[in-house]
Amino acid sequence: MDIAKTDKIYVAGHRGLVGSAIVRSLQAQGYSNIIGRTHAELDLLDQAAVRSFFSTEKPDVVVLAAAKVAGIFGNTLQPAEFAYVNMQIQCNVIKCAHDTGVKKLLFLGSSCIYPRMAPQPIPEDALLTGPLETTNEAYAIAKISGMEMCKYFNMEYHDPFISCMPTNLYGPYDNYDLKSSHVLPAMIRKFHEAKQNGTSVELWGTGTPLREFLYVDDMADACVFLLENYNGLQHVNIGTGEEVTIRRLAEMVQKEVGFEGEVIWNSSMPDGTPRKLCDVTKIHNLGWHHKVELPEGIHRSYEWFRNNISEARMEGRS
Repeated sequence: MDIAKTDKIYVAGHRGLVGSAIVRSLQAQGYSNIIGRTHAELDLLDQAAVRSFFSTEKPDVVVLAAAKVAGIFGNTLQPAEFAYVNMQIQCNVIKCAHDTGVKKLLFLGSSCIYPRMAPQPIPEDALLTGPLETTNEAYAIAKISGMEMCKYFNMEYHDPFISCMPTNLYGPYDNYDLKSSHVLPAMIRKFHEAKQNGTSVELWGTGTPLREFLYVDDMADACVFLLENYNGLQHVNIGTGEEVTIRRLAEMVQKEVGFEGEVIWNSSMPDGTPRKLCDVTKIHNLGWHHKVELPEGIHRSYEWFRNNISEARMEGRS
């Protein structure tokens, strides 16, 4: 179903890393009726509140970017919380979108949905073909349930609900809390603070795992592209199709920050999935390609960190 520039678009999670980038992309591409609600204004865990919001606002389009997210540490510490919160948000928003006749919904998954030992690069049809990585299993199961729910509403009711699966994201408005951040923002903060304090930097694992990183504004452009051009049942991978070792990533961040001290790799801590590269053939064939390469993205991210970071943002509060 086509969307119009004047459609009312509700971006759930509009102040986070993902949601804020999608808002920027929508605005840049001429969408003029974008709405969002903070957690204080709308608790997405409250089914009655979500139902009231949809009944009152009647959005035409929904982008479901709201989620409880963290890295290995947070996922390992609170698996029940990550499963419950994300499933509850998804159930409430997707069902209310169906009940109120939303004409297009985009749900954002995560690359952790794929099996730990999935074929590389990982095609969309690798979903549910093997065991998940244990360090983020609860979050992955929640995301899988949301993606499959969109597919089922599409199949049963012909609701134009679609899903995408972005790879590891980074950029403006990232979370820099070391207890819940992902690897790249954590590195930026660690190297920055170590440079300021004259200390060493400790990084988890061996540095050997391979990861793919996508600048968040590229991801947002891909999301708008899919809203405008895709209606299929299967989710779509969003990524660069390029990968780097965690050790090489650390070297790139270290160089950008200008840190000249000691880097210690704590190999007693988990590495996570050995490799996680997405097959982006599908979205390339649809006509979308990323623009921002990793060195430039790291530069932009560090500049944003230095110019905009606050204690509240570093602790993951919004």
